Amino acid sequence: MYDIAVIPGDGIGNEVVETVEPLLVDVADAYGVDVATTWFDWGSQRYLDEGAMMPDDALDRLESFDAILLGAVGHPDVPDHVTLRGLRLPITKGFHQHVCKRPAYLFEGVRSPLRGYSGGDIDFVVYRQNTEGEYADVGGREHRGFDNEVAVQASVFTREGTEKLLRPAFEAASERSGHLTNVTKSNAQAHGMVFWDEMVAEVSEEYPDVEVERLLVDAASMDMVRRPEEFDVLVASNLFGDILTDIGGGIMGSLGLAPSTNIDPDGTYPSMFEPVHGSAFDIMGEGIANPLGTVLSGSLMFEHLGEDAVAGALWDAVAAQLADADAPRTADLGGSATTETVTADLHDRLV
Repeated sequence: MYDIAVIPGDGIGNEVVETVEPLLVDVADAYGVDVATTWFDWGSQRYLDEGAMMPDDALDRLESFDAILLGAVGHPDVPDHVTLRGLRLPITKGFHQHVCKRPAYLFEGVRSPLRGYSGGDIDFVVYRQNTEGEYADVGGREHRGFDNEVAVQASVFTREGTEKLLRPAFEAASERSGHLTNVTKSNAQAHGMVFWDEMVAEVSEEYPDVEVERLLVDAASMDMVRRPEEFDVLVASNLFGDILTDIGGGIMGSLGLAPSTNIDPDGTYPSMFEPVHGSAFDIMGEGIANPLGTVLSGSLMFEHLGEDAVAGALWDAVAAQLADADAPRTADLGGSATTETVTADLHDRLV
């Protein structure tokens, strides 16, 4: 029995997770895997009602679960730094989820905005440092409202946090094509990024079968559009990985297809799985949000739990649906189907 904590979040996160969760449970059951879910109504509405995105004992309440399924978080009436610092970052940092793994795959039947690319031509995964770097909560504001007002935001890179990300990235590169791209900005950031480069060089000595390519983040962003087929595994800091994976979602045809993981590599705490798309309040309540990013995140969740049959079935069903010209599609993929229709079609294919 796996106990999964479900935090549907805000906006379309609620309607997508509410639609996809029964699918994940039913598919697991079809493969003889028992799943129990516990729902937590934490998010921006709770902040508006009670002044906090989640309760003070949230991490204590989540710690005993096997995994966490998270929907989108964000609200037009709540500043983004409040929503991020009030829910997602406390969980990723508190549970030592150093590894944010985000695959980008161009499925057959999906049109990339890049000319000349078809199914399988784009297939890479970004390993993003998830607990520190540019998103470390170090800094402050002084002299607010005066002419000499100053804001300081410091990036923090630790040996532990960097190494906890690099080893899984190198292991993935070794298992895939043996090519890893290290993305930094060490020409301009001579302390944190140079330290990062040194850590990559140090860890790379343990993986002689992996070729390491070094790119500055601006060049990597350009090349991800110009030559995405040449990338396999990329490793980057929190900010750079965040930006690169949005590019990845774009060139794979829709951010609505992009899954994400937040993994504690030591397995001490539960890991968290979420789609990359935002809360999209502009389409909230219309029932047209793409559920596939959440389904694929569920696939990665079961893979992490060691249930490869369930994970593979979910991923393959999404691939088969996208390759089927007669299958329902949401508006972001050029169709007019609803969230429920797409999910129901997947259910018919799987159960």
